[in-house]
Amino acid sequence: MKKKLFLAVFVLLAMAACKTNPFTGKSTLNFYQNNSIFPSAFAQYDEFIKSNKVVSGTDQSRMITNVGQRISKAAERWLSANGYPGYLKDYQWEYNLVQDETVNAWCMPGGKIVFYTGIMPICQSETGVAVVMGHEIAHALADHGAQRMSAAMVQQGIAIAGNIAIDDPQKRNIFNQAYGIGSTVGVMLPFSRSHETEADRIGLQIMAIAGYNPDEAAELWKRMKAKSGGQAPPEFLSTHPSNDTRIANLTSWAPLAKEEARKFGVTSFQ
Repeated sequence: MKKKLFLAVFVLLAMAACKTNPFTGKSTLNFYQNNSIFPSAFAQYDEFIKSNKVVSGTDQSRMITNVGQRISKAAERWLSANGYPGYLKDYQWEYNLVQDETVNAWCMPGGKIVFYTGIMPICQSETGVAVVMGHEIAHALADHGAQRMSAAMVQQGIAIAGNIAIDDPQKRNIFNQAYGIGSTVGVMLPFSRSHETEADRIGLQIMAIAGYNPDEAAELWKRMKAKSGGQAPPEFLSTHPSNDTRIANLTSWAPLAKEEARKFGVTSFQ
């Protein structure tokens, strides 16, 4: 009885935690409201900024801020035009360039963004920065951070349910080993790759609405591939799609992003 009750409550919680992604129209698993996750994300971001070397007062740092503002405003235009006028009310956009040779950028839930100086040579230009910025802002817009946390909670919940349901210690051990590998490779990694793909597509769209040429996205990933020397784990074992997959996707989506931008009067791109 206790086992059945645990499973029933868990399933009901999962069903009640759906939220619609405005860019895709799909229901997504999300246990977290903005007011519960954003304050924690903002506090973590502030701690990171305090403990790292922020680059300020340079052309690059100003470019990061300017591009971020343009793209976040483009996102707001799209959301307002498509029936989500108050979607960004809890977001607190912030854009910082941090001295670090890591080739990376990231965005916390609620719109706190960091670019590392190591990614700037890959970006090469303002439009290249817009490619990365659009992708990172898209993660925040689509609540990918909260979704990943929710999925991890579900993964853990199913593991607990399995351990409650299986009385035999040997069978329980086999379940834990099989479930750990299977849920990671078969569910969590594909889930992460789907978020990256979704952020690529949304990012392409909002950078185009901001007036940046979406054709540059595939070119940036060609440079990223060259930088890596082609060294990467197999796609099915990675949190990200392969470089070749991304290049192909971005190339095919660029014309669609331009079409979407034209709906907002944007007909030329830098």
